Amino acid sequence: MIKANRKVMKKILVMFTMMMVAMVTFAKDIKTVVFTTTPQMHCAACENKIKSNLRFEKGIKSIETSVPDQTVTVQYNADKTTPEKLQKVLRSLAIRLAS
Repeated sequence: MIKANRKVMKKILVMFTMMMVAMVTFAKDIKTVVFTTTPQMHCAACENKIKSNLRFEKGIKSIETSVPDQTVTVQYNADKTTPEKLQKVLRSLAIRLAS
């Protein structure tokens, strides 16, 4: 009886430990940043240029652009990239950002 209880407790402890490891592994720090461009995005081709180049940056989850608002909204994994890196990519595309 005591051996059976120990085996059950051991299984529960192992399962609990595995669940905790899985939770830590899959926890991600998702953040959102909005870049305002100077009046430069004026058509769908501009939006596509931004989206097609930003999506290859590590950690990017989603990209939304707005020509009327002149904004680029990016959701990203903060463990893999930073707003500074994203700004660098946009500037490499000759996209001017408002200060």
